[in-house]
Amino acid sequence: MFAVVRTGGKQYRVAAGDKIAVEKLAGEAGEKITLGDVLLAGEEGKLADAGKVVVSAEIIAQAKSEKVIVFKKRRRHNYRRRNGHRQQLTLLRILSVAAA
Repeated sequence: MFAVVRTGGKQYRVAAGDKIAVEKLAGEAGEKITLGDVLLAGEEGKLADAGKVVVSAEIIAQAKSEKVIVFKKRRRHNYRRRNGHRQQLTLLRILSVAAA
């Protein structure tokens, strides 16, 4: 069974055993959480009622993504700004996608 869940403003298609990286969620490595906002669920070409599907996951680690360089420049005004950013991520392992 698969499900489409929304977390951190993004949508992910998940199934049991998948590993995904999402925006930072509260919790420590090893904790089990449930992803509540299920948008769609199905199995082998058939759709299921998404309101009755529960997605449980385990937090693998809290990490940071790749560095993104932000560079701003205005021509002919001697204006240059260079900045970097690393987004906080949570690595999840999907344990089960099941109808409640």
